[in-house]
Amino acid sequence: MRVRAGYQISYDLPAPTPMFLCLSVHPSHRADLETADWVRTDPMLDVRQYIDGAGNICSRILAPPGRVVISADFIIRVSGELDEVAPDAPQTVVQDLPDEALIHLLGSRYCETDRLSNLAWELFGKTPLGWPRVQAIVDFVHDHITFGYEHARATKGAFEAYEERRGVCRDYAHLAIAFCRCMNIPARYCTGYLGDIGVPPAGPMDFSAWFEAHLGGRWYVFDPRNYRPRIGRILIARGRDAADVPIAHTFGEAVLADFQVTTDELPTTA
Repeated sequence: MRVRAGYQISYDLPAPTPMFLCLSVHPSHRADLETADWVRTDPMLDVRQYIDGAGNICSRILAPPGRVVISADFIIRVSGELDEVAPDAPQTVVQDLPDEALIHLLGSRYCETDRLSNLAWELFGKTPLGWPRVQAIVDFVHDHITFGYEHARATKGAFEAYEERRGVCRDYAHLAIAFCRCMNIPARYCTGYLGDIGVPPAGPMDFSAWFEAHLGGRWYVFDPRNYRPRIGRILIARGRDAADVPIAHTFGEAVLADFQVTTDELPTTA
């Protein structure tokens, strides 16, 4: 399956402002690109890319005063298969987890395991280990939170999402991640593109958030917001939570003036 994807994001800046951007397709998907996903800027700026500590591709710019438009447009091949479901995937005991998974057992900025641990064990302590336990967490979070863009808030963590019972996709992901970590299951935050492929259109496009849980020696995708397996995920970045992989870190005042994300399925070429 071929997908055209991209974004256009505009900021108004009163002064020169350094910015770190997390917008490029993840290195694990670079071989699937048919066209480059270069970060473009208007006005044209020097864009320097680097790999962060989690293996994501990030970009650095020094944005001048005024309106700055950041964009990309590319074609990528995706498998066309639904997210993998593995109901028998077992849970690995903590002492046998690989070293690189251990950080994803710990609390983080938006996933306050210390505030949610007792609740997690009350809710999920009697569920079967492994995939069924993660699925029970996903079921609970999906039913517990009501979606609405008006409920988005940059400071909201998993505990507040649980108490308020409303939020956006990142809030669903943060709460599920926090519950998984409380139950000794490594879980990491993911951000990327998820178009309405194979499902009814759900309104304006946005970047999407989901999570991956470590079961049976590998990572599996779970999506408490969209709830069912989907086609066409395009990963941008992974991290402990959204604090690790925001669209942009701005080191100065920056007003978001416009935000557009697109994903469209294209005909398959011969």
